[in-house]
Amino acid sequence: MTAAAPLPASAERLLDVAGPLFFRHGFAAVGVDRIVKESGIAKMTLYRHFPSKDDLIAAWLTRVDAQFWKTAQGWMGPDTQGPREQLRGFFRGLEKLVGSPQCLGCPFLLAAAEFPEPGTHAHKVAVANKTALRESFRRLVKGAGVREAAALADQLMLLTDGAFGAARMFGPHNPGRRVGAAAEAVIEAALAA
Repeated sequence: MTAAAPLPASAERLLDVAGPLFFRHGFAAVGVDRIVKESGIAKMTLYRHFPSKDDLIAAWLTRVDAQFWKTAQGWMGPDTQGPREQLRGFFRGLEKLVGSPQCLGCPFLLAAAEFPEPGTHAHKVAVANKTALRESFRRLVKGAGVREAAALADQLMLLTDGAFGAARMFGPHNPGRRVGAAAEAVIEAALAA
């Protein structure tokens, strides 16, 4: 897989401004005029880089996807740690993230909620992120020796999305701060089965 070509500085600036606005207020609530005003970039330039607001949203979600995987890999550590330790690392990292005041939940869940139509760019990017995470869990769980890898991977997905949802709903003092212990319990139960 080849890396995407770097975006021009003005396109990066638009994403830098639009992303936090989308994430905090929702995609529908943030108009192009506000993004243009806050970024200092002309509307014509915005539309030259992103022909529609949907394209801008998809570009931001694609950027967030790359950031998510970089962060997740950092949490999991190298493959030499083994799949079980990588899963623990992921959930320890998630626990810290959802307990931080900066965490507003999951941008992919927000996108799927605001763009439920499967054909939209935002929905496609959101589903691709969640599908890749589910597959990553499945691979790690299988590597850890769990026979029902698909079932456990689905349970870990539910824990992950539940932790993100709790962060969005309750702020930093949310039940998601205990997702590491919950994941450990379901992993141990699956290994013992």
